[in-house]
Amino acid sequence: MPHTHPHSAAEISRASMVVAALSTVVEWYDFTLYLYFATVLSRVFFGGGETSLLATLGGFAIAYAMRPLGAMVFGHVGDRIGRQRTLLLSMMLMTLAMLATALLPGYAAIGPAAGAVLMLLRCFMAFSVGGEYTGVVAYLLEGAQADRRGLITSLASAASEIGALLAVAVSALTVGLLDPAQLDAWGWRIPFLVGAVLAGCVWVARSTMEESPDFLRQVREDSVPEAPLRHTLVHHRPALLRTFAISALGSITYYVGITYVPTFLVSAGLLAEDRSLWMSTLAAVAVILVTPLAGALCDRVGRRPVLVWLAAAGMLLPLGMFGLMGGGNEAAIAGGAITLAFLAGGVSAVGASATAEQFPGEGRLSGLALGVTVATALFGGLTPFLAELLVQRTGWHAAPGAMIAAVALAVLPVFLTMPETRPQPQERPAGPLPSGK
Repeated sequence: MPHTHPHSAAEISRASMVVAALSTVVEWYDFTLYLYFATVLSRVFFGGGETSLLATLGGFAIAYAMRPLGAMVFGHVGDRIGRQRTLLLSMMLMTLAMLATALLPGYAAIGPAAGAVLMLLRCFMAFSVGGEYTGVVAYLLEGAQADRRGLITSLASAASEIGALLAVAVSALTVGLLDPAQLDAWGWRIPFLVGAVLAGCVWVARSTMEESPDFLRQVREDSVPEAPLRHTLVHHRPALLRTFAISALGSITYYVGITYVPTFLVSAGLLAEDRSLWMSTLAAVAVILVTPLAGALCDRVGRRPVLVWLAAAGMLLPLGMFGLMGGGNEAAIAGGAITLAFLAGGVSAVGASATAEQFPGEGRLSGLALGVTVATALFGGLTPFLAELLVQRTGWHAAPGAMIAAVALAVLPVFLTMPETRPQPQERPAGPLPSGK
């Protein structure tokens, strides 16, 4: 049973909030590591043939289809027995999946079975991280002061990018220190082993976290929903649509505008693998810098106006930035990558609080599971594959930017008409919002 502390957000220790905020490091470390190492993994597990890179990115997209399922399972657990327990369980499974990946034999040892087993492990990993980000965001939102929700929940996005930064740094060091033969033979295992150790450390730290004050309120008031998913589908359908729209823009700006960029630069012959990975390090730093600024801004002016501005920027900037990078000038590539990172970081920062505030505490994780992870599966896991396919088939370097612009245009009407969810000063920090918000 959860601890029976009063539900005031002030009683959550700073240590618990820090552990929660930093927990998303592992999830993003693993998934961005896979994309940053896509060209290496295509040789190690798929034989390095003409279609091996597409097979590697296609496997990433297929595995992402497991994310919504995992999110619904872990969302149900989090809504029924508590946020802290579901975060512990998901991290344990992530640790096992990364360790197994690091020990997996390659194509040279077991042939085509190597790629198949890698895909199975990716599916297991995607299932286990399904409730990770949404669980952390809900925990931070429910423990934050009302006037700092945007800033505090944006820290989950910043920590995610710290994970991406670690992934690109470890990848770049590994690629830079080893020759291609060593990298393909055993060096690729190093980053995955680092991830397994990191996940184990986070699991230990999570065991010290306190339970969410809003979940404790639900237990005390006997308002924990018996069937959280059904509760959300019945009472909060408009909120699900808004959450899907916010997450769709956040996913495509991140996965095409940041994590696909190294693959794009290498595949298009614009930069070598080691240079493209270091370029991504600059993008990761840009996201870490812009995230708290965007979170604080939406606390001052509201979620809706900031999202509208970002959608408008998403319609204009990515086309130009991918076209600029396609010119091959390294300074232009850096400028384009950093600009795309600012855009993606801003959407993720505001989206953290904006999505979680669409739902009351009762069923919040299940609502986020449906709205956020379904959008992420469609506009995150699938889009790097589609972007690479479009570039290969058309030769148009700006094609990935056109994908982002199309999604930004589609979600803009939703942002323009959505209700503002920024709490008013008299609102309690962890209490449920009115139905439908």
